[in-house]
Amino acid sequence: MNPTHWVILVPDFADTIFPGAPVSTNDQSYHLKELLLPDIEDMIDAHDWRGLRMALATWPPPEIADLLTDLETSKQVLLFRALAKEPSAVVFSYLPPEDQDDLLASLTNEETRRLLEELPPDDRTQLLEELPEEITRRLMEMLSPEDLREARTLLGYPEESVGRLMTPDYSTIHPEWSIADALTHIRKTGAKSESLHAVFVVNQANRLLGRVLLRHLVTADPAQRVDKIMTLNVVHIAPTADREQAVQLFEHYDLIILPVVGQDGTLLGIVTVDDILDVARKEVTEDFQKLGSVGHIPGSIRAAPVNLLYRRRIGWLLTLVGVNIISGAAIAHFEYTIEKVVALVFFLPVLIGSAGNAGSQSATLIIRALATGDIEMGDWFKMLGKELAVAALLGTTMALGIWSIGILRTTMPVALVVGASMMLVVLMGCIIGFAMPFVLSKLKFDPATASVPLIASICDIAGVIVYFSIATRFLI
Repeated sequence: MNPTHWVILVPDFADTIFPGAPVSTNDQSYHLKELLLPDIEDMIDAHDWRGLRMALATWPPPEIADLLTDLETSKQVLLFRALAKEPSAVVFSYLPPEDQDDLLASLTNEETRRLLEELPPDDRTQLLEELPEEITRRLMEMLSPEDLREARTLLGYPEESVGRLMTPDYSTIHPEWSIADALTHIRKTGAKSESLHAVFVVNQANRLLGRVLLRHLVTADPAQRVDKIMTLNVVHIAPTADREQAVQLFEHYDLIILPVVGQDGTLLGIVTVDDILDVARKEVTEDFQKLGSVGHIPGSIRAAPVNLLYRRRIGWLLTLVGVNIISGAAIAHFEYTIEKVVALVFFLPVLIGSAGNAGSQSATLIIRALATGDIEMGDWFKMLGKELAVAALLGTTMALGIWSIGILRTTMPVALVVGASMMLVVLMGCIIGFAMPFVLSKLKFDPATASVPLIASICDIAGVIVYFSIATRFLI
C-alpha cells in the first residue's frame, strides 16, 4: 500500500468509527485496532514516521497504548519514537508496568531523560517505585535538579501513602485578588496544573484557606474578590494517610480533586480522581486475591512469572492442608459412631459444605462492607443481631430441605439428627464468617485476610464436630 494512502485513509476511517466523538467504546476501539494494525505495521516497516503521527492523531492515548502492547518489542520502540514528545509521555503513562519496563530498556539515555521530563510527577513517582532499585537509581540520575528534588520528596513518603500519589502541579490564588486577577493568573500558570476543575485559595505562606470551582470563577463578576465566592472548610488529607482513606473521601464527597495538606496547614499537592480510580482497582484486586487465599500479586497476572505465582499460592495451600487434617482427625474420633450408623456418611459432605458456604457468604459481605466504610467496628453488635436472624432463617430452610431428603433415604431418627445438625452448622458458619473480619480489624489486620477458603475450612471442622456429636448423643 502506498504510504500516502495510509496518511489519507487511516484518519478518515478513524472518523467513521468515532463519529463526532474523540473517545470510542471498547467495541469500536477493538475493531479499529484490529482492522488497522496490519497497516500500522506496514508503515513502521516502511519507516513512514510522518504518516504514523498523522494516522494516530485522532486516537486517544489509551488506545495508542493498547496498540503498542499488541506489537512486538522492536516495533513498539519504533512506533513510540514516532510519537510527538508530549503525547508519547501520556501514552507511556497508560502502558502496563511490564510494558513500561520493556520500553525503557530499549530507549537511549537521552530518550529516557526526555520521557521522564515530560511525565507528570505522580506518574513518574509510580514508575520509579515499581522499578527495581538499581534501575530507579539510574533513572533518577537522569532527572534535572528540580525534578530530582521533587521525585525524592514524593518517594520519601511511606509506601501506599497519599504522598506518593499526589502531584505538586496545581494552581492557587489568593483571597484578596479580584476574579479578573485570578483568571489572568490561571491563564498564565494553569497549563502546568494537573487539573483545573477547582482552584485552591491560599495565603502568603501557602496555607490552604478555601476552594473555588473554575465554573464559579468564570461566571462571577470580574470585580468581585475571590474570598467572596470561595468555599471554606475544604475536605483534605494528610500526605502520610493510607490511599484507601483517600478512596473513601473521593467516594463519600464525590470529589474530583483532593488537596493534600501538611500538619501546619500548608498545601503540598493534589490527588486527582484518575489516580484514585487506579488505586481503587488495585485495592479491590488485592482484596479478591486475599479472599481467594492468594498472596498479593503486583502488576498483571498475564506478565507474572510462574515462580511468583507459585510462591503466592503455595503458602496458603499448605496452611489449608494443615487445617483440613484437623477435620480428618475429627472424623476419625467419631469412628465408632460412623460404624454404628453408616448412613451418617451420606450426609456429611452436604453438612460441612453448607457450613463452609454459609460462613463464606457472611465473610464476603462483611469484608466488603468494612472495606467500603458501609459498616464500622461500632456496628458489630447491631450487625450481629441481623446476622443471627438471617442465619436462623437460612438454617431453618436448609434443615427442612435436608430433613425431607433424610426421610426418603434413611430412618426418622437419622433424618431428625441431620436436620438439627444442618440448622446448627449453618448458624455456626454464619457467625464464624461474620466474626472473623471484625476480630481481624480489632487486631489491626486487614479484614480481607479472613480468606474464604480458610473460613470454609474452619467451618468444616466445626461442622464435623457438631454433626457427629449430635449423632453420638441421640443415635448411639
